[in-house]
This record gives sequence, structure tokens and C-alpha cells, in this order.
Amino acid sequence: MTTSFTLRVLLGVGLLSLTCAAQASSLRCGSQLISVGDRAFEGQQKCGVPVSQDVIGSKETFNSTYRRSEEVRVEEWIYGPDHGMYQYLRFEGGRLVRIESQRQR
Repeated sequence: MTTSFTLRVLLGVGLLSLTCAAQASSLRCGSQLISVGDRAFEGQQKCGVPVSQDVIGSKETFNSTYRRSEEVRVEEWIYGPDHGMYQYLRFEGGRLVRIESQRQR
């Protein structure tokens, strides 16, 4: 194995770990936990009212059960700052699909 190859692999692993640290599949809100797949109303029950809640568009999805496409609403909720971190929750069709964290600048 060459030094150049080893260096590229280590750099790639390091960048991947930084990317993974920014996304999570669950978020702790006090003693409650919200996870990807939860409904929007569950998120608000567990985490309270977000500091920002915006409809950012819509997305076309295909429902394989009913064999039809449908348009669902896409929302972004922001919580924080908590210890300098903001939490960004993305809901598609009323379901949590992504949780991202970002340090306040």
C-alpha cells in the first residue's frame, strides 16, 4: 500500500465521520425521543413549538400500495439554540425524514 493511497483513505474516512456527525436518526427533547419516521404531531408533543416552522415546498412521491403518485408537503422545523446547536427537522407528508444539527455561528 502506498503512502498516497493510505492518506486518501484516511482523509475519506475523516470526511465521512464529519458528515455523519451532522445527521442523526433521533433527537432527545428533555426526557422524550423523536425519531425518523415519527409523525409531525408527535414531534411537537415531545419537543414543543419550534422557533421556526416553514413549508419549504412539496415533493411528488409514488404510493406503491395504491399505484399512484401524490404530492406531499415538505416542512422544516428549527429548534434551538441549545448549547450553541440548532436542530433542523425535515418532514415530508407529515413524517420526519431527516434530523440535522448545526452549531451556531
